[in-house]
Amino acid sequence: LTAYHFPVVQVVAHYERAVLFRLGRLVSATAQGPGLIIVLPCLDRYRILDLRTFTFDVPTQEVLTKDSVTVVVNAVVYYRVRDPVRAVVNVEDANRATRVLGQTTLRNVLGTVNLDQLLTAREDIAALMQECLDSVTEAWGVKVERVEIKDVRLPIQLQRAMAAEAESVREATAKVIAAEGEMRASGALKAAAFEIKQHPIAMQLRYLQAMSSISSGKESTIIFPVPLDLLSFFRAALNEDPSKGQSPLILNEHLMSEIHASIESLQAAAALSASGTDTSEKRLIDFESIEDTMDQNSQIV
Repeated sequence: LTAYHFPVVQVVAHYERAVLFRLGRLVSATAQGPGLIIVLPCLDRYRILDLRTFTFDVPTQEVLTKDSVTVVVNAVVYYRVRDPVRAVVNVEDANRATRVLGQTTLRNVLGTVNLDQLLTAREDIAALMQECLDSVTEAWGVKVERVEIKDVRLPIQLQRAMAAEAESVREATAKVIAAEGEMRASGALKAAAFEIKQHPIAMQLRYLQAMSSISSGKESTIIFPVPLDLLSFFRAALNEDPSKGQSPLILNEHLMSEIHASIESLQAAAALSASGTDTSEKRLIDFESIEDTMDQNSQIV
């Protein structure tokens, strides 16, 4: 006997399996390994397959979506050999067949979805692509574990149109938010107006607060408006019924005393505001001229 007639021992790694043929026939329906396998020279022929997970990139290609938009897409596929016997018997090259199938499946699946779905539902599209691949590669003994869509590139004109649309949507949302804020602010002002009407002293407090905020600035001139309550004194004096026994002189004296008190309070507030500011000179309205005008008006009355 020559050396070709002695059995040969072949080592199969833990992540590999060997498919053994003897005289062209499959020795076992299951793959052999890992460990040592005995091969008869000139009679046996074997093929070792790797069971680890492989990855390949689906080449970048132009795809026409369902709504007739041309996009450039690429993906990555993860797969492994699950049944070594089928991977050898049913297909010539399982790895090459899986790669070619991945390219055609990507085009077919993306042709059934719209552009919005492609941009917002990538995981669902990847799962659909994985299901389509796995249904075909199952007969080859190959298991597709995962499919990922890596990049979707849109035409420049479409990118500009989508950016303009997104900007208009943001502007519309901002206007709605501003309108809602104005509505809530108007409701608050309405409630404040009713509160001030029931409690007139609140208007005086608000007036003093406004003067304090004005005096804290850097303006060189502060104007203190005459309160509208002074007009109510004139209306009360003109509408007073003479039959009640009050003479116009008494009414005029009472009116002037009220006006003098209001002017003194305004002067005190103006002096307080002017003394609290160091950055700029405060020029106050001359209330003496206002007082003289009020005296003339009282004489006319």
